[in-house]
Amino acid sequence: KSLHQNHYEYDFLKDEKELQQFIKKNVGFATQDAKIAIDKNNFVSIYLRWLEVVKPLIDLDWESVKNNIFDREFYLADLFVDDKGTNTIEDDTPLNDNIFVVFKNGHYEILNKNLDGMFTSGSNTFSLKDKSIYEQFWKKYKRPPLEKFQQYILERKDLLVSQDIRERRGAFFTPQKWVALSQQYIADVLGDDWQDEYYVWDCAAGTGNLLAGLTNEYNIWASTLEMADVNVMHERIDNGAKLLKNHCFQFDFLNDDFSKLPQGLQDIINDDEKRKKLVVYINPPYAEAATTKTRTGTGENKTDVAVKTYVYNKYQNKIGIAGRELFAQFFTRIYSEIPQCVLVEFSTLKILQAPNFSDFRSFFRAKLEKFFIVQADTFDNVKGKFPIGLFIWNTSVKEEFIKGTGNVYDNNGYLIGTKSFYSYKGYKSINDWIISSRNKFEEKNIGYISCKGNDFQNTSFIFIINDKNQLPHPRGSWVTDRNIINVAIYYAVRHCIDATWLNDRDQFLFPNDGWQSDLEFQNDCLVFTLFNTNIQSKFGTNNWIPFTEQEVNAKEKFESNFMTQFIKGKIKQEAKNEDLFSSVTNPIRVQNPDRVENVENLKLEFSEKATTVFNAGRELWKYYHAQKFPSTGGVSEGRGGYNVNASLYDIREYFQGRNEAGKMNNKSSDETYMKLISALRDSLKILAKKIEPKVYEYGFLKE
Repeated sequence: KSLHQNHYEYDFLKDEKELQQFIKKNVGFATQDAKIAIDKNNFVSIYLRWLEVVKPLIDLDWESVKNNIFDREFYLADLFVDDKGTNTIEDDTPLNDNIFVVFKNGHYEILNKNLDGMFTSGSNTFSLKDKSIYEQFWKKYKRPPLEKFQQYILERKDLLVSQDIRERRGAFFTPQKWVALSQQYIADVLGDDWQDEYYVWDCAAGTGNLLAGLTNEYNIWASTLEMADVNVMHERIDNGAKLLKNHCFQFDFLNDDFSKLPQGLQDIINDDEKRKKLVVYINPPYAEAATTKTRTGTGENKTDVAVKTYVYNKYQNKIGIAGRELFAQFFTRIYSEIPQCVLVEFSTLKILQAPNFSDFRSFFRAKLEKFFIVQADTFDNVKGKFPIGLFIWNTSVKEEFIKGTGNVYDNNGYLIGTKSFYSYKGYKSINDWIISSRNKFEEKNIGYISCKGNDFQNTSFIFIINDKNQLPHPRGSWVTDRNIINVAIYYAVRHCIDATWLNDRDQFLFPNDGWQSDLEFQNDCLVFTLFNTNIQSKFGTNNWIPFTEQEVNAKEKFESNFMTQFIKGKIKQEAKNEDLFSSVTNPIRVQNPDRVENVENLKLEFSEKATTVFNAGRELWKYYHAQKFPSTGGVSEGRGGYNVNASLYDIREYFQGRNEAGKMNNKSSDETYMKLISALRDSLKILAKKIEPKVYEYGFLKE
């Protein structure tokens, strides 16, 4: 019993902040109270956690009472008790008998007699299904709230309404959890009393959901493009929202003159000192001329989406291509025409990283005080796996963004780590590097590599094919007998690390010279690339077969033995002429080149993990060439005939086949093939992990 009453339970992710404070107070400062004080900045976030943990414990049919009582009344009952400094609930007594629901004697009780009879049981008393879970939850917090915040919390109980109830007409586009978190970050930067000391203007307010949680309506302004949205805000005010109707108005921020603003807001903007206390707090519209569909050839540019505004015409020569995106125009006008204010904004990471925003970053010189990053598709009506951030900029401090480290939250709102982001100013891209590998010597084309983009979001556009004519809009480089090592490194670097929503905008860079002397790294990249190409023999000669006919028991001679001859020839030539490939890179080396008799022996010279890939690939090729094909008197089971020059892609197509839509199937009914292809893929994943640290060491990516 003593252990039950005195131990504390924390969810490592969900209670991350509370756990940090518990450790700090109990380990760092053991004499302090371990419980977290409840104040005006955290009572909403505690409520959100309460909804998840405590509400399900209350023995009440919530659906039957949804039109009569909010769950917040039970939350307030939990807040306003005197816990007597113990961890048990049996001695908890109500602090305020005037609230709608009280908690006493281990249960909830409705005090408002006007609601008698609304419950089918005829009782206004409700018990807990599991008191132990309830006790564990409230062990983390000191009840009641700090006295100076008690009246405030009661007055602002309108904040304690679930998102599905507060959202009106589909107007809430920023998730409530990110709204609440953003306001916590603002308090961290500007202080706990920032709402009383600063003015707030949401100049892209929509229906005002970003302002939910703010309390000083006399210091808040909200403007939006559509009058219909203004009407919704006025309706919300009639239903208790803490805003003033004459502070919520229609205004086209990208076109209208500031003389159209309410006089009170003009007075702030036109006063040098008051303007320093203005927080422009926005989640601006996001629109741009190009989309993913444009990049993939399935859509068209949205002409005039952002190029007919007053702001674009006035500032385009200063912010460059970034001006074609609406959110950048918002920031530009704020920075230029409301100087020295505090800008708090949600946006993509283009503002920090995108090459197209380099001119904008040179123009927009402000100090990034603090920021956090979340996944874009947590926002309503946003698709795609990329990051969106909440950024707090101090425009009074003139500095160009170079590097910043922010917190990262998962889709449930739990802190999962930190990540650094860079502007990449002064850095050349990995595509600049691959271009530099070209030379003017006579070369043999053996393929074509698509080199679109410099970041992870373009990973799917990085592939090796037979000919550039296979692409509708080719952007890349020929693969030749002289740049194959560079191409292999380029491909492996771009693919060895999985693209995620978080690294989506990270840029691949021109490397330092360290890779040039790292022959094992070069060899690993070559092997990784050999077993990842999209070469198809139907589009031309397959120069990428990594084995001899004898190794895989081919039924006929290959059309090309380039790859095996390249490897063998490069080794033997090195003993005779060190300068043969010096225009490209250092060639693959072995300790005793004259002892290498065939490609199969070469496996001993590769790293162990690269050799494993070779071995797995050889078994797959051998299995393909061992099949019974029509041309050899066998049965094809409806599949294509024998292709002696089959590439890895061709082999996959043979075993996996295609569906009615023409797309290659993900699996094959041939169990042996599935084991072999799985072994190859597993070995490639292991090799990729080996390559990954060198990607950062040689500067292809910044950590």
